[in-house]
Order: sequence, then C-alpha cells, then structure tokens
Amino acid sequence: MYIMAIKIYDKIKAVAYAKKWALSRNPNYYNFDKLGGDCTNFVSQCLYAGCLIMNYDKNSGWYYNSLNDRVPSWTGVDFLFNFLTKNTSIGPFGKVISIKNIKLGDVVQFGNNKKFYHTVIVTQISNDKIYTSSHTIDSLDRPLESYSFNSIRCIHIEGINT
Repeated sequence: MYIMAIKIYDKIKAVAYAKKWALSRNPNYYNFDKLGGDCTNFVSQCLYAGCLIMNYDKNSGWYYNSLNDRVPSWTGVDFLFNFLTKNTSIGPFGKVISIKNIKLGDVVQFGNNKKFYHTVIVTQISNDKIYTSSHTIDSLDRPLESYSFNSIRCIHIEGINT
C-alpha cells in the first residue's frame, strides 16, 4: 500500500513565477488567449512552480505536456476549482476560504450570475489590500478591488500530495 506524504506549497516560488511571466508568455506553454483565455493556464503554471508535481490521471488529474496533451483542469476555470478542492491524490490541493483569509499564492476566481470565468493568483498583500496577477487580461499586481464581478471564490492552497 502506498502512503502519500504532504509537502509544503512554495508560495514564494509560485508568486515569483507569476511576477516574472504576468506580462509575457513562457514559451514552454501554449498561449490559450485565442481559445477562450489564458488565465487558468497561467495560474496552473504558477501553482506548478510552487509544487513541482503534476497529477497524470487522465480523468481526474492536473497536468500539461503540450496543447494536445493536457487535462481540462490545467486550463479550465471550473475544472481547476474542482481539482484543487477535491484532490485527494497526487498534486496540489486546497479549500475554499473567505477573502479575509487569503494568503500569497492563493487562487481567486471571478464569476457572474451564471458561471465563473476568470482565474488570478494573489501576488501581493499590502495594507489590507490584495493584489493579483493574471493572463488574458494581463496584469501584474492588479488591485483585487479594481475587478468587476458578481461572484468571487478564493482557494487557499493547503499543500501538495506526493
């Protein structure tokens, strides 16, 4: 029987990656801007920088090898949410928290009355203000309060199953 260990998520590496690539594209990853948006792909890259492990399960995993060899959780807003909040296998996992408990390296998703549509990563917290970085609407340390949305959900990355 295999027993998983829980590793600490390196939020400093995740945030450093976000700050490096927020306003440009890492050539190792496809740019999904013309296929519905690159925001969740970018946040997945940041999370990967902070955990260095992918889950290669074709049905419920979280991984990216190429445009044609990836799972929906790497690039889809709801798919990433479901993976992070329900993952009991290999890779990062998290829980839904209130905005007042948000930390660096955590994930925020915005929605309207029908669905969630945008994913960002928290890259700075200063004087009780939260700043995020993202793709699609390329932003580096954009104030959370500057976004317009009807719904918000915050995911605290608790650790990494190895």
